[in-house]
Amino acid sequence: MKDPEILIHYLDVLLKESNFTRAARELYISQPYLTQLIKRIERKLGTKILNRDVAPYTLTKAGVIYYKYLETAITNNQKLEDKLTPYTDPNKEIVRIGILESLGTFLLPELLPEFLAQNPNIKVQLTETYPRKSEAQVLAEQVDCYIGQTPESLSSGLDFYVNGGENYYIIISPKSKYFKKGRFILEPDEYDIKTIIKEPFVVSSSNSAIRHQVNGVFQKFHVKPNIVLETNSILTATNLAIKGVGLTISAASIIKRMNQTPINLLPLNKNIITVKYFIAVKKGIKQKEGVKKLIAKFMEKNIQPNIR
Repeated sequence: MKDPEILIHYLDVLLKESNFTRAARELYISQPYLTQLIKRIERKLGTKILNRDVAPYTLTKAGVIYYKYLETAITNNQKLEDKLTPYTDPNKEIVRIGILESLGTFLLPELLPEFLAQNPNIKVQLTETYPRKSEAQVLAEQVDCYIGQTPESLSSGLDFYVNGGENYYIIISPKSKYFKKGRFILEPDEYDIKTIIKEPFVVSSSNSAIRHQVNGVFQKFHVKPNIVLETNSILTATNLAIKGVGLTISAASIIKRMNQTPINLLPLNKNIITVKYFIAVKKGIKQKEGVKKLIAKFMEKNIQPNIR
């Protein structure tokens, strides 16, 4: 038994059931086989991987290392399979896309299902990372294209195609003194923006595209931000703001995914902060047919998330 995916599944079920008989039943294998398999692994490693004397079962420290090894093996197998695709399946075209994870959760479901259905010979590989890294990967030809926002900050070595955009809002929770009961979307001029942004803020990390824009808002009004918490994820920042940790600036596509809670949204004028979506490719190189088709599909989409 060398398949890391099967081994990790067996371990997951054992940890969940904390009983070899029940785990074997769920896995549709015999209990003696499962017991001997774990013992063989432990003999080979020279140490125990499971604490199984008491329930619930847990991984030993060595077991944690082995589990991570299996996870790495699964990832490496997938990477190898992807790299071999041009040779094992020459009719399959690989399109490598770089994107920020929080943006991908909204944009990719809008774009990829129809694109892949219309192009069954294309396989998409995603790299979800920060904008600057995605940009560097396009320039280094490690990915074919980069889907992002705010094209104004892109390198001159990239060509880009802009389509769609969305509004930004300041999220005001019921814990704020500025909250207005019974209201949802406030009028844009209902509060003085300079006054509001002096309040405590939750923000995403400095690597994110939205953080650069939020910094621009503070600079525009000559306000030193009162940052109470910084997180790697705009999703987390938005949720924390909804729960009253501080205010935050977030986009319609993010806010729509959150649980319905009594909050106020103060719209920000487009001359203060705006979002435009783009696909960027390296300038001066011949683009794959699949990339051209992806750009065409992106440009025909109506990407305008709204909150009502």
